[in-house]
Amino acid sequence: QVQLIESGGGLVQAGDSLRLSCVFSGRTFWNYAMGWFRQAPGKEREFVAAISGSGGITNYADSVKGRFTTSRDNAKNTVYLQMNSLKFDDTAVYYCAAGATIGTITTRGPTYWGQGTQVTVSS
Repeated sequence: QVQLIESGGGLVQAGDSLRLSCVFSGRTFWNYAMGWFRQAPGKEREFVAAISGSGGITNYADSVKGRFTTSRDNAKNTVYLQMNSLKFDDTAVYYCAAGATIGTITTRGPTYWGQGTQVTVSS
């Protein structure tokens, strides 16, 4: 069973930056595309970003494009979400996820989910 553990959330002011990390427990991390989702109070969970197994391809939601960057270090079994120019509307619980491909994550949904980490942006 795969486990994903997120960290790095916190309380920041609008315009600040945060870097989230997600550690993958399995031994075949490089075979998984990784994604980030978020859920704000009263809203459904939404896609944020995804990265291919090799790290060569990334996809972003329009709402975060140009501000957020996802990357991965396969030697450390870790995926990152660098969040810059944070806005109040970015406030949400952020979830790390894993799936076969970016396409699978964005269409069918991820196979595995992390527990989530809270990001709160004050205005």
